[in-house]
Amino acid sequence: MAKHHHARGAGPSQRQLRVGELIRRTLSEVLTRGDVHDPELNRMSITVGEVRTSPDLRVATAFVLPLGGEGRQDALDALRRNRHELRRAVNRGLALKFSPELRFAIDETFDQMDDTRRLLKQDDVRRDLGEG
Repeated sequence: MAKHHHARGAGPSQRQLRVGELIRRTLSEVLTRGDVHDPELNRMSITVGEVRTSPDLRVATAFVLPLGGEGRQDALDALRRNRHELRRAVNRGLALKFSPELRFAIDETFDQMDDTRRLLKQDDVRRDLGEG
């Protein structure tokens, strides 16, 4: 029996995932090359972990983390300050009908992975998992 996917709650479409990954790759390259005319931003090493797009592809939220996790707010401020220039640079690298608005948020998945690793090292958790 075929499953029907509804627009709400079904997760991102293949197109959203594809466009998000293209934007992620392009934004990473722009940041690595230092294409933006902001010395402060160019001094930072920022990882773009994921880009999620809205269903209409008009908004792209980039989940970022500065190298080492330090200076998160400074990185967000610099990215937001340069979002128009970043949007133009990303759009040059993509063949989309319109340029999505870029938004930035801190990528929390690294913190979650650290928390998970810490949990898995605890004696009682290891015992419960049959490893101790």
